[in-house]
Amino acid sequence: MGLESAREHLKKWGKDRDIQILEVAAATVATAATALGVAEAQIAKTISLKQPDKGALLIVVGGCHKIDNKKFKAHFGFKARMLGFEEVEPLLGHPVGGVCPFGVKPGIPVYLDVSLQDCVPVYPACGNAKAVIELSIAEMEQMSTYVQWVDVATL
Repeated sequence: MGLESAREHLKKWGKDRDIQILEVAAATVATAATALGVAEAQIAKTISLKQPDKGALLIVVGGCHKIDNKKFKAHFGFKARMLGFEEVEPLLGHPVGGVCPFGVKPGIPVYLDVSLQDCVPVYPACGNAKAVIELSIAEMEQMSTYVQWVDVATL
């Protein structure tokens, strides 16, 4: 899956050709921002978390943010726990470093955190550590097929 499923997903909006393949792996916010020449806050970081009895969920946050455990628990009703390295690709269909909200396996809900609105455009990964795409917030909403906006991150 990975890049090809992300590309197929984005094709619905004619954005599959807008995926950029970087020369270096951009598996971290810092390396992605450097490779693109943008602020770290513009990197749309997709965090994969365990969802009790349902597999996983994804939350896309601004690059300088992390999950705030109190906010997360207040919103979702359970403690935030990251997927283990070995769980990521089998559950989501994307490898670590390339997790994104595009072309994930069915049944994986996607949430967008309000921290994404701090800097635009945003640059989410596209299924592998070298693939990214530039999107507006409106495009991110549409193409991520998100469930809702949440406020569960902090600097």
